[in-house]
Amino acid sequence: MHFHEVQFPTDLSFGALGGPQRRVDVVTLANGFEERNTPWAHSRRVYDAGLGLRSLDDVENVIAFYEARFGQMYGFRWKDWSDFKSGKPSVAINRQDQQIALGDGVTTTFQLIKTYRSGGHVYERPITKPVRGSVLIAVEQDDKLDTIDYTVDDTTGLITFTNPPDPDTRVFAGYEFDVPVRFDSDSLLTNIASFNAGQVPDIPVREVRV
Repeated sequence: MHFHEVQFPTDLSFGALGGPQRRVDVVTLANGFEERNTPWAHSRRVYDAGLGLRSLDDVENVIAFYEARFGQMYGFRWKDWSDFKSGKPSVAINRQDQQIALGDGVTTTFQLIKTYRSGGHVYERPITKPVRGSVLIAVEQDDKLDTIDYTVDDTTGLITFTNPPDPDTRVFAGYEFDVPVRFDSDSLLTNIASFNAGQVPDIPVREVRV
């Protein structure tokens, strides 16, 4: 997987359109009922980072970022301003934000996840690109110390404990995270509106599996 561990400039991604995308195959039967199936266990995020009228420096920064990724060739990190924390966007990260696992006394490595709940139904989203230095871990009410009790792989979202959590103990995590994405176009079209300003109307970005 070709991926660069670099984040798209957050001041330029702020205000971008985007969100989750699901693929569902819908077949309408002769009696009017439907059959629905999905080949995707997980959604994919899509965004449009198009810039309105901005300084020429901003436009140049976008061009440089695009060229350094060789267009669609290399993935990169993206901050989704609508969904970038383990808890509510308005609340500080807490170690108890997400239960990510249940200890069994043997397993030492766990994947960060974020659980979305509505109407009694849940979706568990794997978090593969936590922000370095943001991850907080607890086992039940016991706060754990980074690099002493556990380590974080911020390129995969894997948490590895020095000692396995005891059986039936809940493992909690709080964190910020990025979305692994790539550009979704072979071209980047710019428009220079004046000597001091320009725009990049369309910058399609798509989440990638890592």
